[in-house]
Amino acid sequence: MAISSKYVHTNLTARDWRRLAAFYQDVFGCTPKPPERDLSGAWLDSLTALTEAHLTGMHLTLPGHGPDGPTLEIFNYEHMLERPDPVVNERGFGHLAFLVEDVPAALLAVQEAGGGAIGEVVRTVVSGVGTLTVVYAKDPEGNILELQNWS
Repeated sequence: MAISSKYVHTNLTARDWRRLAAFYQDVFGCTPKPPERDLSGAWLDSLTALTEAHLTGMHLTLPGHGPDGPTLEIFNYEHMLERPDPVVNERGFGHLAFLVEDVPAALLAVQEAGGGAIGEVVRTVVSGVGTLTVVYAKDPEGNILELQNWS
């Protein structure tokens, strides 16, 4: 039996949370949802299983859902581990998807804002759904994005 739930946010841990937040605001129209966070203390150590955890960041409202919709939470830990950039076929969370009016124009906006392309813009018919125009891209920190449009 499913529990009662409501989806509230997705977290991205960033090298530079302010730069990444600016990217999502400038390219996708996400808006800040104050207050900025500056979190530390025993409660955070217990939650994260880290010693002297300290993080800063903010929440951004995602476009298309109004001020009370789900958010993108972008945080930076004071002490972070590096890992390779994600790839599309690895296990775990894959990408953030944005419905856009013009896929090639959206890809260009991502690239001009410091992101990049992963593959090529493709168009295909999905039986029973419609025609999909889509591309995989990446934000300035290498997180994978899907830019899509249905017709």
